[in-house]
Order: sequence, then C-alpha cells, then structure tokens
Amino acid sequence: MSYTHRLFATALLSLSLLAPSLLRAADETTAEKATSDDKMQELYGKLEKQLTNTKLVGRFTILGKEDGNLPKEEYTITSAKKMNKGDWWLLSTRIKYGKNDLTVPLALKIEWAGETPVITLTDFTIPGLGTFSSRVVIYNKKYAGTWTHGKAGGHLFGTLEKVEEEKEAETKTGD
Repeated sequence: MSYTHRLFATALLSLSLLAPSLLRAADETTAEKATSDDKMQELYGKLEKQLTNTKLVGRFTILGKEDGNLPKEEYTITSAKKMNKGDWWLLSTRIKYGKNDLTVPLALKIEWAGETPVITLTDFTIPGLGTFSSRVVIYNKKYAGTWTHGKAGGHLFGTLEKVEEEKEAETKTGD
C-alpha cells in the first residue's frame, strides 16, 4: 500500500471514529438554538405584555444643570409589537415632557442584554421633537438610561405603570 493510500485510509478511519461525536455536537447545537429561539419568543411575548398599555413615569437630568430640580417625563405605550425583521419593534406612544405632548408610532430597535431588553435609539428623529440617541434598560417594572439631543444629554429613570383602564379591567376580572 502506498503512502498516499495509507494516509487516505487513516483519514477515513479517523473520520469514522469522530463522526458520532461530531453528529452529537451538531445535534446539541441545533437543540440549544431551538431552546434559545423558544426562550427569545417567550421574552418577546413577555415584553409585549409588559409594555402594552403602560406608562413610563419618571424624571430626567440635564448634564451641567444638576440643580436638584429634575423635570418630569411621561411616555404612554398603548401597544408594543415585535416586527418580523431583526430587533425592530413598533411602539405606539404618547410622549409628554415639559410643554411637549405628542402621540406617534415609533419603530425602535430593542436589543437584549441576556434576558433584559434595552431600547436603543441612535440619531433617531421623532417628528415634532427632534433627533435623539438613547439607551434605556427595562427591568423589574423600572427603566433607566441615558439620552442625547443635540449638544444636551443626561439620564432618565422611572417606573412602569399600567394605565388605569387596564388596572380597572384586571380588578373586575380578578387577574
């Protein structure tokens, strides 16, 4: 048997010995991905329910103007739906802060830090308000993050509260 034939035979033997473990590893990877996909679908459903008919009520800071007087902000999300493309979500919102009060649908990117959603805006224009960048973490019925609008920026934080109509419906049905 020539050297080439022996090398080929050795390679075939090695492959036949490795094949079962390679197939097991491929099956495990496929199973992990399916479990991961199922988990993400569960997280998406939980976030949709958590954000729909919810007010984010809190305050924000303006860097360089930390005088202890923190302006109020309020965002009402009437619906939150995961879109079919990537990390994009459609949030139907009412934004109130200062003298601004605006209702607008927003297509926003929500990324995940493990099981924690992070709303991300990068140079995102909100009609009537301007262009913003922000990162907002949602966790345990609270939110916190950073924001930038032109040269201004700061922090924002607050709580998630279900709107009154839904609270009343839950009380009546015993949920």
